[in-house]
Amino acid sequence: MIRWIKIAIFFLTLNGLPLHTQENSLLESLRDIKKLDFCKEPVPLKNLEVRERFEKEFMLILWDRPQILLYLKRMPRYMPIIEKILRNHDLPDDLKYIAVVESALRPHAGSSKGAMGFWQFTESTGRKYGLEINSSVDERRNIFRATEAAAVYLKSLEDTLDSWTLAAAGYNMGENGLMDEIEKQGVFDFYHLYLPLETQRFILRIVVMKQILSNPGEYGFNVSRNEAYPIYRAERVNVYLDHVIPTKLIALAAGTNFKEIKDLNPELRGYDMPIGERSILIPRGSGKHFHKKLDQLILNWIHAESERFN
Repeated sequence: MIRWIKIAIFFLTLNGLPLHTQENSLLESLRDIKKLDFCKEPVPLKNLEVRERFEKEFMLILWDRPQILLYLKRMPRYMPIIEKILRNHDLPDDLKYIAVVESALRPHAGSSKGAMGFWQFTESTGRKYGLEINSSVDERRNIFRATEAAAVYLKSLEDTLDSWTLAAAGYNMGENGLMDEIEKQGVFDFYHLYLPLETQRFILRIVVMKQILSNPGEYGFNVSRNEAYPIYRAERVNVYLDHVIPTKLIALAAGTNFKEIKDLNPELRGYDMPIGERSILIPRGSGKHFHKKLDQLILNWIHAESERFN
């Protein structure tokens, strides 16, 4: 018990400041926040109920400093990809914070409801928006494909609801459930709708993430470029297979190992590459002779397999 108390005290004084000083600093940070928006839609902080809910999420998130550091370290790896896709679809940059709240920018993040990946698609919604999901591939874990699908889905929601705040709420709870609540309550303003608590918290957590992660220095976070997790140095190749092969052959052709291929392509499941044409990432600089090596490796493997079963 004493050991756990000491650990708790260590984390509570992580900044080398007395606890009362940290509390005062937290209150000062809250007092300084007068105006917020999500996708240029104002957050009504003068509404005392909204302000209370915002402050709760702000304090809980800001207090978990190790988690915020992880967000800041992961962002340089994934955010440029997300930001570019959002720009290509002419969507607001603020939507990128949905992915932070949904998955903490982890490809393998999963929920008890079966949601998976960066944008936490369920299987049915993922397939609806063009993601391949089966025993061999789960594109919900592919940052490129999943973000493309999320962009199309969010734009569809905004077209229907005429509000990015409501679109984000619909993304969280499902558009049909949200539309039912709007009809029953006769209210078309997110901040005046009584919605599931998870969805009420979801929007304000996004707003908090935007506030902290876009202004980390104001809250004592200074992650340098050298301290951030490195961007994957990779190049894309197209592979066409007329039968299933072990993924380790891809790794050998690329001059790397099975783990790196799986890390670069988290959508790949199991130990085999499925039939068909597929675009995959391999280590940068390994593409020049990749296809020639792969063809030879496949021929050798087929020969070895035929020998084994004869």
